[in-house]
This record gives sequence, C-alpha cells and structure tokens, in this order.
Amino acid sequence: MSGKGIVARLAATQLLHAVLFDRRLLSDALMGDTSPIARLSPPDRARAQSLATGVLRHLHRLDAVLDTYLEKPPPPKVRNTLRVAAYELLAEGGAAYGVVDAAVEIVRGSPKSGKLAGLVNAVARKVVKNGAEIWAVQTPQALPSWLAKPVAKNFGKETIPRIEAAHQAGAPIDLTMRAPSEAAEWAGRLHGEVLPNGSLRLLGRPQITGLPGFETGDWWVQDAAAAMPAQLMGNVDGLDVLDLCAAPGGKTMQLAAAGANVTALDISEARMVRVDENLTRTRLKADLVIADALTWQPGRLFDAILLDAPCSATGTIRRHPDLPFVKSGADMSGLFQLQADMIDAALALLKPGGRLVYGTCSLLPREGESQVKLALERHAGLLIEDVDPTEVGLEAEWRAPGGGIRLRPDYWGDRGGMDGFYLAAMRKP
Repeated sequence: MSGKGIVARLAATQLLHAVLFDRRLLSDALMGDTSPIARLSPPDRARAQSLATGVLRHLHRLDAVLDTYLEKPPPPKVRNTLRVAAYELLAEGGAAYGVVDAAVEIVRGSPKSGKLAGLVNAVARKVVKNGAEIWAVQTPQALPSWLAKPVAKNFGKETIPRIEAAHQAGAPIDLTMRAPSEAAEWAGRLHGEVLPNGSLRLLGRPQITGLPGFETGDWWVQDAAAAMPAQLMGNVDGLDVLDLCAAPGGKTMQLAAAGANVTALDISEARMVRVDENLTRTRLKADLVIADALTWQPGRLFDAILLDAPCSATGTIRRHPDLPFVKSGADMSGLFQLQADMIDAALALLKPGGRLVYGTCSLLPREGESQVKLALERHAGLLIEDVDPTEVGLEAEWRAPGGGIRLRPDYWGDRGGMDGFYLAAMRKP
C-alpha cells in the first residue's frame, strides 16, 4: 500500500479511530512513536492531520451523505475510509478517480475488511455522482447538547447556529508581532489583514515556516482572542511579571516584547521545551520554571500575574473539532476547583496593588464569569477592573456582566471569527 497519497489517507483513518473510538484527543494521537503518522514524511504527516481534522469538522454532514447509500452500518475502518473519501470529494473537490481508487485500496489491504472493497467502490462512486446534492443542504455540525445548553442559557439560543457556523468554517491563521507597530508593514508582506486588536490575520493558509519573518522571529502564531489577556495587562515595561501555565509561550513572548521581566511557569517539561524554542527564535528572554503553580514558592512577589488557566477548551472547537467527540461534559467539578485554587495561588504571589489577569479559552461561564465572582467573594478587597473593551481593540458590547470581557467564535464572523474566551483583570488590595 505505497501508492501516491495512500499512506496519508490510511493514517487519517487511523487518527479518526483514535478520536472516535478510543476517545483520544487528536493532539495526543499525533504524538509518540506509536502514532499513525510517526514514520510518515513531513508532507504526508501534514496531509493526514489535515484530512482527519477536516472529517471531524464535518463528520455529521459526511455521515448524512454516506448513510443515504449504506443499507447497514459498516465496520469502523470502512466507515472512516469512506468518510475520508467523501470529505475529499465534497469539501475539497478531489479528483474522483484518485479518491475512489485510494479508498478501495485501503480497504482491500485490510485482512478483516478486504471483502468490503466492492462496497466501498460502489458507495464512493454514488457520492461522486449524487453526493453533492445531499451535502449542499446539510447544516453545520451541531454543538453537543452538554455545551449547547449552557451556551443557549447564557448567550441566547440565536447564538448557537452562529457558533456552529464558525466552527464549520475553521480558524484562520493569526499572528502576533514582536513589534506591534510593524503590523501594517507585515500585513503587506504576508498578504494579511490587521485586526482591530493588532493581530495580523493571514488571508490564506501558507506553510508557516516558509514565510518571511519566521526564521528571524518577527512574529508567532497566536489566535486573536488568545492574544488579548496579555494586552489586558496594560503597560508592563520594567515590571516583574509571572506568566502561569505559560506553554506554548505566546503570552510569555508578548510580555517579554513589551519590556516585562518575565518568569514563565508551567508544570509540563515537554511543553516548556516549546516555550524555550519559541523564545530563542524570537530573540526574547524569560526565566523558565517547571513547577506546579499550586505549590511553587519563589520567595518573592510579582508586580503583575497572567493566569491562562487549564479549562475545558470549549472555545477552541473551531481549530480543534475533535473536542466534542472526546469530551462528554461529565462532572467537571475538579477542573472548576483547580481554576479556583490557581486564582488563590496567583493572588498569594502578587504584590499588594498588583494586577492579576485571569483567562480561560472556554464558553462555559463557570470557568469564567463565575470564577471571578467567587474569587471576589473569597478575597476581601479584591476588585475587578471595569475595562472598556474598545480600549484594547474590541467591541463595546463584548463587556461581560459583572466585569471582564467575553469573546465568542462568532465574533468578527465576517473576518473569520475568533476563539471563545473569557478574560478579566483584578486588582489586589
């Protein structure tokens, strides 16, 4: 099974199995020597990941097409092979002959499913002939009920189809400039658009490492919403700033580029390697600490702290469509408690009068608005700063009830959306 494109497609079906049946995050399935892509060439690795991500983003739509032509559910390997083929045909406009031939060869090469190669050939050819008509009338993939319910309750039912549409569209590539004043210049060189908050949004999906400015560290990839917590820190020039949960380093680089003396802490040694690499590439400096934020004792206090806390990541589905298939919305009380504990630990490391910026890439208010409300109740004199979103390039109506800023995937929808995020600045008495 060494034909052109076969290995990437086969690996994509294996990645889908890891997500849909083993309930593993795609990021985990991509790592390690046992990953389906471990021995693939860089182009095949990228193609396999792209195919798996695309299928997951459109899974229900693809199944609606395939089920029209299937009399009974096929084995998982056959189903995933057909999903990959249908995605190539319907979403990418792939050449029918090559796509169908590859799908048949993948199934034929399986000892358990080889006898179903004829079925795959027949179904794939029907997709070629009539599938586009069924595909065209499918709505975007629905939010899982455990997420749709709190979204509807807190943001209104009318927001659900807009968020689902943003998830289907996927995420453009956003860049943060090492020198924000040069964003307009880089927009011209990289064929991008400067967003109101200063992020640079690329208009296409080029190979990042081949772009001007990558090797010289003039910018780094960072979603526009993820760039906002560091911007909410205000003027940090000359301040001692702690970046908690720092990996992969985007916020650390923002703070260092703004002149802060940054201490970047994360519990993961492997992820901190990535932070170190990013700092080296961008020629920025920070003190890196591998430790548990809940027990770390630095022996000093900081002028300001940024806490991008561990969370459900429900705000990032537009770029991580595997999340709804892996997470069930089951009891997350442990995660909520961890966030509260981390806020308390951060405040203990903050100087009196210092600013704590708290953020989560979540659509669940229990991880955002409610966490800050409870923190204000636990800590006498702690204040939430009433930040005007327009002062940091956002829309006035994105101010959250009770303070802070609430961002959603459907915001800036005409520009490509943004990750869902909650962020708030608090002042220690």
